[in-house]
Amino acid sequence: MAYIISGFRTAVGKAPRGKFKNTRPDDLAVAVIKKLVSSVPNLDKELIDDVICGNATPEAEQGLNMGRMISLMGLDTEKVPGMTVNRYCASGLETIAIAAAKIDAGYADCIIAGGAESMSPIPFGGWRIVPNYEVAKNHSDWY
Repeated sequence: MAYIISGFRTAVGKAPRGKFKNTRPDDLAVAVIKKLVSSVPNLDKELIDDVICGNATPEAEQGLNMGRMISLMGLDTEKVPGMTVNRYCASGLETIAIAAAKIDAGYADCIIAGGAESMSPIPFGGWRIVPNYEVAKNHSDWY
């Protein structure tokens, strides 16, 4: 059985002109992880099995395996891995499902899971959208 022990999120800003418009999404996620870890004082952060970060547009400030980067920056240890999951609008929710499944299966005991995204620096759909021509021609609704 998997349990959610603690949970936090940042305030919501309004893209592209809100309070967080110039704040990197990885920095926002790091602030949440630091708050989360401090809220569970008996937690040895080096016993965390994984940090799983959902992100719909993993490029630019949100690229380069943000899950691993926020694990390094937020936990200040190289001993906890991190991964990034892309399931578009359900990315953060998918990370929680993955974490629960891994814990239920006995593959992990403690995982930090959630999502991080900023719509201000990244254009909707990414920087260079290049759909498959045949798919776009025959199944445009897939995009």
